[in-house]
Amino acid sequence: MSETIASKLAALGHRLPEASAPAANYVSSVRAGNLLVVSGQISVRNGEVLTGVLGTGVSIEEGRLAAECAAINVLSQIAVATDGSLAAVQRIVRLGVFIASSKDFTEQSRVANGASDLFVGVFGEAGRHARAAVGVAALPAGAIVEIDALVELEPAA
Repeated sequence: MSETIASKLAALGHRLPEASAPAANYVSSVRAGNLLVVSGQISVRNGEVLTGVLGTGVSIEEGRLAAECAAINVLSQIAVATDGSLAAVQRIVRLGVFIASSKDFTEQSRVANGASDLFVGVFGEAGRHARAAVGVAALPAGAIVEIDALVELEPAA
């Protein structure tokens, strides 16, 4: 039996939560050929949204944790789309990391590393990806971070 996303994540000290349902008129992920597009996942930990704004009371370390939590939620969506198979993921192609930031905060890339480091920890070289780290005025539910992803999967059988 091949290793699962949940077991790899557990080996890194994390739990794979149940994938969240879409909050509006969209789907959580769409597969087009070998590509999986994962809708934005916010920073939720133990059922609680991590809220705040970088540059106004939220530290870079708290932001990194929020990015890691949002990345774990992206992994939940990938697990649903792949029946949990770690081997089904050929590569994490791109991450869009949106960070609630004050207008003078410029360390978005350091915050986004919380997500990037997690994907590399789970997928190794296949977890290295292109990325955009963007500061925004606000995110859904007051979340600190939201992440969307483009993932290459093994060819469908």
